[in-house]
Amino acid sequence: MQINGRTKTCGLIGNPVEHTLSPLIHNTLSEQLGRNLVYVPFLVQAEGLESAVKGAYALGIEGLNVTVPHKERVLPYLAEVDGLAEKIGAVNTLVRCGGGYKGYNTDMPGLYRAMTDDGIRVDGEQVLILGAGGVARAVAVMLAEKAERIYLLNRTVEKAAAIADEVNAYAGRQVAAALSLAAYTALPEGRFLAVQATNVGMYPDTDKAVVEERDFYRRIHTGYDLIYNPDKTKFMRLVEEAGGTAYNGLKMLLYQGIIAYELWNQVSVSKEQAEEVYKRLKESL
Repeated sequence: MQINGRTKTCGLIGNPVEHTLSPLIHNTLSEQLGRNLVYVPFLVQAEGLESAVKGAYALGIEGLNVTVPHKERVLPYLAEVDGLAEKIGAVNTLVRCGGGYKGYNTDMPGLYRAMTDDGIRVDGEQVLILGAGGVARAVAVMLAEKAERIYLLNRTVEKAAAIADEVNAYAGRQVAAALSLAAYTALPEGRFLAVQATNVGMYPDTDKAVVEERDFYRRIHTGYDLIYNPDKTKFMRLVEEAGGTAYNGLKMLLYQGIIAYELWNQVSVSKEQAEEVYKRLKESL
């Protein structure tokens, strides 16, 4: 499609952005749907964030994705914030509205859509979340209305406990609890859905897992690692070696992008179109 005076622009702001796969997602969708829209990454330093958001609006940029380290820092510069994003405390998608941008979080709906696509049941599940950073907090908030019980495991148990308290207050019930990683043996009997929400095992440091003890993995029936590079992390290998099923985070990346694209363009992306984008993503890694 030829770029012309009617071409809409969307993009990504973050630091770093050089290795992002988001342009592949969005430009492929525009190609499929015949949309006159291009998507480009913008490297934005922390001190330039406010100017970048205001400048993007002044330039008529239709929408932006937001990645690290700006997902929380961008909130003061938005005209509105969606309810889910407000609960999570972070946005990754900005949609143009009157007087500025409205912030959404499509990461967590993207994760849920990815899990559903992979046939993973969340309702009534016992869930382990490894980590206590912003991503772990967002996952816990998303699952709080559906899971029977959530256990946040982290090296520093105080950080996990703070998130558990927030999640319980949000859910209006005692759904979340905190444990140190070393205390996993205190978990109740049964097998769990586990979400790996740290960057341990990410390329290039691929020979690590946040928990190394093989006994831990016998407690997991399904492991979901939010990392997508490498395509099979050590966490995933350990889950599979213990008889469980494991998935990486590439479909989450896919669906968070698709949901953002749908918000920007008021369209619905079909399953067939999503599968074609997913195929291209896998080929690019």
